[in-house]
Amino acid sequence: MRSILFLVVLFCSIGYSEAQSLGSILKSVTKKDSSVSKAQGSQNAVGSIFKKDDIAKGLKEALKVGTEKSVDLLSKTDGFFGNAAIKILMPPEAQKIETTLRKIGLNKPVDDAILSMNRAAEDASKAAAPIFIKAIQQMSIEDAVGILKGNDDAATKYLQSKTNEELTKSFRPSIEASLNKVGATKDWNAIVTQYNRFSFKKINPDLAAYVTEKSLNGIFLQIASEEKNIRKDPLARTSDLLKKVFAK
Repeated sequence: MRSILFLVVLFCSIGYSEAQSLGSILKSVTKKDSSVSKAQGSQNAVGSIFKKDDIAKGLKEALKVGTEKSVDLLSKTDGFFGNAAIKILMPPEAQKIETTLRKIGLNKPVDDAILSMNRAAEDASKAAAPIFIKAIQQMSIEDAVGILKGNDDAATKYLQSKTNEELTKSFRPSIEASLNKVGATKDWNAIVTQYNRFSFKKINPDLAAYVTEKSLNGIFLQIASEEKNIRKDPLARTSDLLKKVFAK
């Protein structure tokens, strides 16, 4: 109120032309304030875009690092067979085969079949990396921002939901080739043949489909472990971008 009275008195005490000049000055100051405010708003908006872009790049890098480490680990000898969490066992519908054959002392054919399934998964895992990388590159900024705020395996679950069907189709030929390469198909046919000699109910599950599913489940489980590690352990953040995005 006092400031308004002061302005009234000021305008009354000076001439008309001087009042016009003062009005121009006030307008100029107002415009400058408005311009500064708009500029700051623009800078904040640009900063926000850059920040979101960093988040997307950081999460893509985290998934890339996680998938590459996972594939490298699982594609080594005993990557599947030596890992109790993801080791591929007999298909549920074929467990009767295993039980029957072991009861009559035919342990070796069963053991050979289990080993060769895991060797096939290890061999085929080498082909998974390019498929995952392509899917990772398609992640949007909006997806990335949501994932960053999610659980420790949010990025892995996103990747799985977006790629599982396509990966299954793409990965199965690699599994089939690996099954034949390591002799898994031969081992499998041997135990099925042995079982069918003692059973009236013939069983022969789709081995390639089963090993494909179990292989992908194992890979995603390993990727989730790597993602959690990157989120929790600063030493696992191998680049400046990862350190920046996942810094608390």
